[in-house]
Amino acid sequence: MPIDEPRPARPNAAPAPASQQGMRRQNLALVLGAVAAHGPMSRAEAAAVTGLTRAAVSSMVVELMRDGLLVELGPAPSGRVGRPGNALRPADTGPAGLGLEVGVDHLAACVVDLRGAIRAQGRVAAANRGRAAGPVLAELAALADGVVAEARGLGLRPVGAALAVPGLVDGAAGRVVHAPNLGWREQQLPRTLLGLELELENEANLGALAELWQGGAQDVVHVSAEAGIGAALVVGGRLFRGARGFAGELGHIPLHPDGPRCACGARGCLEQYAGERAVLAAAGIGTAGGDWIALLADLAADGEPRVLAALEQAGRALGTALAGAVNLVDPSAVVLGGAYAELGEWLLPGMCRELAERVRVREWPESALSVSGLGRRGPLLGAALVTIRRILDDPGAVLLPG
Repeated sequence: MPIDEPRPARPNAAPAPASQQGMRRQNLALVLGAVAAHGPMSRAEAAAVTGLTRAAVSSMVVELMRDGLLVELGPAPSGRVGRPGNALRPADTGPAGLGLEVGVDHLAACVVDLRGAIRAQGRVAAANRGRAAGPVLAELAALADGVVAEARGLGLRPVGAALAVPGLVDGAAGRVVHAPNLGWREQQLPRTLLGLELELENEANLGALAELWQGGAQDVVHVSAEAGIGAALVVGGRLFRGARGFAGELGHIPLHPDGPRCACGARGCLEQYAGERAVLAAAGIGTAGGDWIALLADLAADGEPRVLAALEQAGRALGTALAGAVNLVDPSAVVLGGAYAELGEWLLPGMCRELAERVRVREWPESALSVSGLGRRGPLLGAALVTIRRILDDPGAVLLPG
């Protein structure tokens, strides 16, 4: 099942008639979802938003508070005559989501609470290109163990985990089909980590979902770039995955059919003109250790001519490839995310020019192209939010029996 869809209900309470149990779980989700999206709010306000009676909302709130999903604050100002009700908001303790990320040059983990706030996180440099998956995941598990321990010290209890990987993945099978920048092909990953069920997803998809779940556009092309270049298509508030789940491979759109050989095996792919190695080579840097994005940003800010020219060239290549996507799917926005968001000041001008020149079927306003506020945190945050969205869609799955 796609990672952005709620799972079928798995009741953990005493058996009840299907209709009664289903209605209860649906009402729990309505109340918790309303408070998460619009809160803090009183019970009366929750009833108005959900369409439930005040009595039904109060019953749901009792359950959600009992199991640590909601907490009660002080009186909520209502602007109405009479005694105000107490405000409710999602708890900052209790069930939480664990996000994990394997990058070409780093590993990362974070724990997010029901409000969507990152409460514990860790990131380490790791040269993962060409390494076997086993040692990489062992290091990731050690990093995650420390992050989870910190989160537990804050009263949080991770109940699920998701892993962001830069490549084609079969999430249902827990398999990396091809991650060319890691050198992984047909790699089966474990289905659990630290005792938690582990879900697998492409990092660009998770970056787009993080943007969407935090109030982003419902129809957008989201670019996630660092060593490689990926994209995610969000259509009507849902990921467009394609027939086999591999939509969004922007980095392997061919710009020049006779161009240089790409790690994927084809020639002239976008990554050969706007990926890490291409940009560093054009900037005269060769290979850079450490945070090469920060290095490029510093040199560009200092006005280094070769760096500025390299970023201009990369921006034009990105814009050329994105023009095809815009003409094909007609999104309301294009968002530059991932680590490249930190280079947006220098990438966007070239991108804008190419989009304006090549998107001719309709007007393409510059305002439709923006830089993600999440930046390189997007995929990791999206991975952690997968579990939070599961809880909001079906809080009954984590409620205690009774």
